[in-house]
Amino acid sequence: MTHRFPRWVYDHGDEPDARFTLANERTFLAWTRTALALIAGGVALEAVSLPLEPTVRHAAALLLLVLGLAIPLLAWSGWARTERAMRERRSLPGSPVSAVLAAGVTLVAVLLTIGVLLR
Repeated sequence: MTHRFPRWVYDHGDEPDARFTLANERTFLAWTRTALALIAGGVALEAVSLPLEPTVRHAAALLLLVLGLAIPLLAWSGWARTERAMRERRSLPGSPVSAVLAAGVTLVAVLLTIGVLLR
């Protein structure tokens, strides 16, 4: 028997339908692409000279970078919990990723709005 990582996911229950496992993986990859976009946005705020209040611009860039770091970690945890639930034929767990992303992006928008108004 081949052991797969993480064992705390794959060593439980039965193999689910491959379509569901692949859909779960695609969701994880979509969150990872979103994180890359957040990181690119944070870098762009610092790389391009935008006419914004510098302190607010730095805060918004930092928040985008922190979100870009947090989202893949939350997404991986969500992928693993979902995969294990499918293997054990349990209800699928909820995911905090959407709420964290929505709150973070909203805060970035508020900061950038303030930065524009203060220039």
